Amino acid sequence: MAERWTVEDERNLAADRLMLRKLEARQETPPEWLVDEISELTRRKKAAKTRRPKGEGGIYQRADGLWCAAVQLPESADGKRRRKVVARKDKAEVIKELRRLKDELARHGNLATSSITVAAWMNRWLDEIAPVKIRPKTLAGYRTVVNGYILPVLGRKRLEKLTAQDVRALHTAIQTTPKDPALRGLKEVPEGTEMLSSTYALLAHNVLATALKVALREGLVTTNVCDLVDRPRKRKAEQGALELDEAIAFLKHLATHLDGQDEQAKMNAAMWATALLTGARRGEILGIEKDRVGEVLDLSWQLQRITDISKAPADWEHRHLRSTLYLTRPKSSAGWRIIPLVEPLRSILHAHIKGREDGLIFTRNDLPWDPDGATEEWSKALKAAGIAADDVSLHGARHGAVDILLEAGVHEAVVSEIVGHSNRATTRAYKSKGNTRQLTDAMNKMSKLLEQ
Repeated sequence: MAERWTVEDERNLAADRLMLRKLEARQETPPEWLVDEISELTRRKKAAKTRRPKGEGGIYQRADGLWCAAVQLPESADGKRRRKVVARKDKAEVIKELRRLKDELARHGNLATSSITVAAWMNRWLDEIAPVKIRPKTLAGYRTVVNGYILPVLGRKRLEKLTAQDVRALHTAIQTTPKDPALRGLKEVPEGTEMLSSTYALLAHNVLATALKVALREGLVTTNVCDLVDRPRKRKAEQGALELDEAIAFLKHLATHLDGQDEQAKMNAAMWATALLTGARRGEILGIEKDRVGEVLDLSWQLQRITDISKAPADWEHRHLRSTLYLTRPKSSAGWRIIPLVEPLRSILHAHIKGREDGLIFTRNDLPWDPDGATEEWSKALKAAGIAADDVSLHGARHGAVDILLEAGVHEAVVSEIVGHSNRATTRAYKSKGNTRQLTDAMNKMSKLLEQ
């Protein structure tokens, strides 16, 4: 039978060694019994460590009496040795846990070694890891989701103990949260209160899943629990768009300003015409520069407001304009759209940029537009034209362009390319590289339809 090594033995050995050191310090010869006892205790301790019953490898007893089990794990990405250690008061319990860990290691090929909370990991991921690949504006949105929705529900949980049920609880908590922040602290909310939609739950799910993917790669968890849960479905909301007759009426109204004396009104009219006749995104329109207007319209840059650009990915193209406004590239080169410039927009833009200095062609008081300010100005322009379309945002002009192109008989695949993979149901499934003739023909069809 293997020799036992007890807490009392550990204490005796420590006391004997302390006495030996004191004697040696005083240059006194230690008594023979002390030397023999230290030698015997040292032999017994070594024997207890090396002679373990079968199946108890990696088990030892600490000086505080707790039994510990250690399992060797695969090396980390940087080559460092890793192991998983658990402690129990009872030796039988630690043996049981050791066997469970070995079974889990055999199934997953790794074990979680994390002892941090969800809050600690999410903050580390946001501050140190995500900025390397995620753009500042997207990262700012992620941080809002983490702080506003994920941490209040899951922040105190241990990362390695996160379960699929916890993720479902996050979904439920979000969808039972009042949309109005002022109502969120109430024990009882008024009947009929609008709650956050499933779209918010989907966003939180995706952010958590992305962070856990990195934690899995680093060996902090063994499973991305978000993969075990069905993702919430995005709420289907109809985006208001101008009807064909409204678009025609609006263009006629804009035409009255194009030849006027008010320079800002002329510029705004050209900007709204560009939005309606191209289906371009708000940032793409506000970011158009003079040298990208010719026989074609180059939409390969967009204007965005970015509050913190200090941790932007190294390979991300951007140009500072002023304050927190930047020109940025789309997420991928596939999003760099160049579309034909046909009449009447061709004449409108060429007349607008004639004699202008290089740089942005659409400004407000000679400064880059604030994106939200442009949206507000769009709503005012619609009202001034007598169009009652409160549900049509500036982004709605994009959807209006899709509807007009389809009304003109343009194939869905070509519409998809013109607007840059619109999310409209009729174009969502299509992807086409197309050619200049097809795109030009499509733009001409839309222009003719609007000239009625």
